[in-house]
Amino acid sequence: MSTPKATETKPSVLFVCVHNAGRSQMAAAYLRTLGKGRIEVRSAGSAPADSVNPAAVEAMAEDGIDMSAELPKVLTTEAVQASDVVITMGCGDACPIFPGKRYEDWKLEDPAGRGVEAVRPIRDEIKARISALIEDLLHAK
Repeated sequence: MSTPKATETKPSVLFVCVHNAGRSQMAAAYLRTLGKGRIEVRSAGSAPADSVNPAAVEAMAEDGIDMSAELPKVLTTEAVQASDVVITMGCGDACPIFPGKRYEDWKLEDPAGRGVEAVRPIRDEIKARISALIEDLLHAK
């Protein structure tokens, strides 16, 4: 396992969806947990909800991750500027575009208004994508 040298900065990732209540919160929680502090993590939304989706919280708790204290945050230009990778969650969100940033759009089902049974496959797809992202960011040459 390689770790960044003291002179290197950690890669940073921003997850964006409209309400910052489901997909982007699950992705950020997985990256924080599976990245083990080696990657800086942010999440935000263009029209943040009042709270995180309870079905997303329940689905993540089933996988041992507590998101119950998370709160949706508003997307800012500063958050985009401070991130190396910006990942939108298939919601057509418009992000400010800055040179030198890596942009990806992950087409994922929207868990809004759905029960935990419908959220589990979304959670599992996010987890697989996060594992691949960690490998790419930390082990790519």
